[in-house]
Amino acid sequence: MEEILSSLGYHPTKQSQKELWFLNPFGDETQASFKIDINKNQWFLFSDGIGGNNIDFVRRYLNCSVKEVLSWAGERNFFSFHQQTDILEPTYKINEVSELQNWNLKKYLKERGLSSKIYRYLHEVKFIMNGKKLYAIGFKNDSGGWEFRNSFFKGSILKKDISLIKNGCQNVCVFEGFIDALSYIEKQDLLDVDILVLNSVSLINKAIETLKNYNKISLFLDNDKAGIKCKNEFITSFPEALDYSHIYQNYKDLNEYITHEKPQIIRVVK
Repeated sequence: MEEILSSLGYHPTKQSQKELWFLNPFGDETQASFKIDINKNQWFLFSDGIGGNNIDFVRRYLNCSVKEVLSWAGERNFFSFHQQTDILEPTYKINEVSELQNWNLKKYLKERGLSSKIYRYLHEVKFIMNGKKLYAIGFKNDSGGWEFRNSFFKGSILKKDISLIKNGCQNVCVFEGFIDALSYIEKQDLLDVDILVLNSVSLINKAIETLKNYNKISLFLDNDKAGIKCKNEFITSFPEALDYSHIYQNYKDLNEYITHEKPQIIRVVK
């Protein structure tokens, strides 16, 4: 649910380890009455007395059939829809975490314009989810949760959180996802900034607290509705932050830019 709302441009007004609260996505309101139970991945709208799961939400939001919901979700590669049942909380087990070795995963990264230079930030993770054996590129967040990618899906398990790659710097570059962050690292001769990855635009408030520790902030957010809204929120909190989305203004994000234009290096103001 959190990923779906983020993709639609909605951010929580308050949150805890168990709950996220949003303004009503189905109408106008000034007090948040839309709650997500993080552990159960269920939502409830107190103002209307309704609730449900991912499919129930999208059906109501888009006013469409279940078949249309699944088509919509498939186009966006939302992992949470792939095997949704009445048991909303997915079951999973991590079998193995190792250095990146799988040829298919390396091929996927190469197709995204990434070389062995960035392998040290990643792991190869073999796991079982909903009874199915899977393997993926794993990128760890600051709470021990994982962001997963391979050629077929993107997803996450355990607690959602930001990821902060520390280099002992007072300058920081901010990215929505780790593929964009690695795209930036790929194009550096020497990484002399810290890297903050949101992993979800719903974590913007957590990121803002972390960014208060930095002197210079550089933003590399997506050129879509959610990314632009997120960028504006950061600039409201940090007017001195520098926006670098103009570098890839003709593309959705930084990774799409480097795979098409193949720049030699990307620089930020120090």
